[in-house]
Amino acid sequence: MTAAPTAPGRLGQPLTPADAQTFLLALDDWVRARRLELDELDEAALAAGRGDEIASDMVLSLAVWQAVQQRYQLLNATFDGGRVGPIEAERLSTLVWGRLDGDLGAGLAISLPEACRLSDALVGQVQTRLALLPGADANAARIKQLRANLERVRDQVSLEPSSTRDAARATLVGLSRRLEDITARAQRGADVGGLLPPLEAEASVFERDLIVGNSKRRAARDDLQATRQLRTELLARAAALGALVTLCVGTVDPAPRYAVPDVEALGPVPNTPAEIETHRRKLERVGQALGVAEGAYAAALAEHRQLLDLLDALRAKALAHGLAELADLAVSERQARDVLARRPAPMAVARSLVATYQSWLTQLLNQQSA
Repeated sequence: MTAAPTAPGRLGQPLTPADAQTFLLALDDWVRARRLELDELDEAALAAGRGDEIASDMVLSLAVWQAVQQRYQLLNATFDGGRVGPIEAERLSTLVWGRLDGDLGAGLAISLPEACRLSDALVGQVQTRLALLPGADANAARIKQLRANLERVRDQVSLEPSSTRDAARATLVGLSRRLEDITARAQRGADVGGLLPPLEAEASVFERDLIVGNSKRRAARDDLQATRQLRTELLARAAALGALVTLCVGTVDPAPRYAVPDVEALGPVPNTPAEIETHRRKLERVGQALGVAEGAYAAALAEHRQLLDLLDALRAKALAHGLAELADLAVSERQARDVLARRPAPMAVARSLVATYQSWLTQLLNQQSA
C-alpha cells in the first residue's frame, strides 16, 4: 500500500517553494497510486463476489480520493511551476491545512493530510477484509502493515483532548502489546494467522474513529472562528480556482465555463450569532459553487493528462513489439502529440487521434500475430 506523504508546515505558516514542490510531487505520486489501488481492490472484491461487503468503505474511499485529487489540482495551479510569492505561499498553506469539500458523509470536515491518512486507513481495512496483503510471507507483511497502522494511530492520539487522551493512549498501548506478542510468537515459528484479523480490524476501526472524532471536535469549535476560517479558505480556493481556470483555458479547448464566485462580495464575517449562522450558510453555498467549478476544471485537465499517459503507454507497447517506427504508426503518434501540445489543445481532435493511434497499433499487432 502506498503511504500518504507528510504535509509540510502547519495552518497559518506559509510554505516555502521547496517544501511545496516536494510535497506536490509526492502527493501526485500518491494520488495516482491510490487510484490504481482502489481500482484493484474493487476488481478483486467483485471477482470474489464480495462487492457488497466492502461497498460502503469503497464509496467513502473514492469520495476521499476525489476530494484529495481536486485539492491537488488547486495546489498545483497555485504553485504554478514554482512562481510562489508571499501571497501564494500563504494560499498553499491554507489549501494544505484547510478543510476539504466533498460528500464525505457524517458531516466530516477534514484537512488534506487527514484525508490522506483516512484513505490509508480505509484501504488497509479493505485489504485486511479481503486478505489481499501481498508478499511471500503473508504474516510478516501483515505485521509490518499493523506497525505502520499503529504509528499513524500514535500520531492521531497526540491530537486528542486531555479528557480523552489517556483512554486513547491506553487503547493504543493494549493494541501495541498484542502486536508485540503476535510478533514474538511469529518469530518463534507459531501460527499467528488466527490472531491477526481481530487485531487488524480493531486497529483500523480505532484509527478511523480517532480521525473522525478529531474532525468532529474541530467542527464544533467556536462558530465565529470557524466561519472566519471558512472565509479565509474560500478566498484561497477562489484565488486558486482563478489560476486553475487560466491553466485549463490555456490547455484544453473547449474548457468548462464556470464563473469564479466572489467571496469578497459577501463582506466580512459579522459578530452576532444569528448573523454568523446566516453568513456561514452563504459561504457554504459559495463553497459548493467553488466545488462544482473545481471539479469541472480539474476533470478537464485530468483528461488531457490521461490522453498523454495513454499515448505514452501505447507507444511503450509498440516499442516492445518493434512497431513504434512503422510509418503509419509514427505519423499517427506525431499527429496526436502535436495536437496535445497545442495551447489550447482541441480535445475532440486529440481524443480522435489517440484513438486512431490505438486502432493502428491494434491492427498492426493483429497482423504481426497472424
